[in-house]
Amino acid sequence: MTDDRGDSPTPPTFTEALSAAAQNSGFGRVTPGETPTASALLGAMGGVRGIIESLLPGFVFVFVYAITQETLPSVLIPAAIAVLFVLIRLVTRTPVVPALVGLLGIAVSAALAIFSGDAKENFVLGFWLNGAYVVALLVSLLARWPVIGIIVGLLRGEGTAWRADRAKYRIAFVTTVLWTCMFAARLAVQVPLYYADQTQLLGGAKLIMGLPLYAATLWVTWLLVRAVYAKGAAATSETDIRE
Repeated sequence: MTDDRGDSPTPPTFTEALSAAAQNSGFGRVTPGETPTASALLGAMGGVRGIIESLLPGFVFVFVYAITQETLPSVLIPAAIAVLFVLIRLVTRTPVVPALVGLLGIAVSAALAIFSGDAKENFVLGFWLNGAYVVALLVSLLARWPVIGIIVGLLRGEGTAWRADRAKYRIAFVTTVLWTCMFAARLAVQVPLYYADQTQLLGGAKLIMGLPLYAATLWVTWLLVRAVYAKGAAATSETDIRE
């Protein structure tokens, strides 16, 4: 977009910036209203590389800790792997931000574990993040602006029109509740394991309730949203034919 003189770009509006952010998120890879496909879901998870970068450090942590029962190697080896992922992206000139975000999370978690001397502290950051998601989603529900509705509205370029459609609003509310339950379930399962000092089980639970649970929740959300938008499109087509 350029200004009237055509010699300099016009800064994007707040809505345009939000729409771009939604497009770049995982949701942006699974267009609401379209038929779900495995390839699109794979893209939403970052592709094969994204899945490996997400799961491998966790697997390594569980494996190393099971063998050594030592904090340092259990957190430092996954951190080294995360650094390697960043270097590979730099060398191959592929987007480095996903790997950097992963590295930052692993580094902070590793620091907490090292400074405390207890490997289970590696999971505390995840508790706080999941708790923050739960709070944010609950606030959006109480404010009657469910987050999933906002994201879908941005992706489809319909702004806030979805709030005036009872069926779309209901699905937005239900799917936002679904995501709230997903993050809450992680806490409900993992926090007791943390306090019970079951570090290995905690690591396994985090793996299972991480990317696999995210993918399942995204798939169900996609199906629900597609159903209501497909129904709306069919009703519009019938109206056009009658006219």
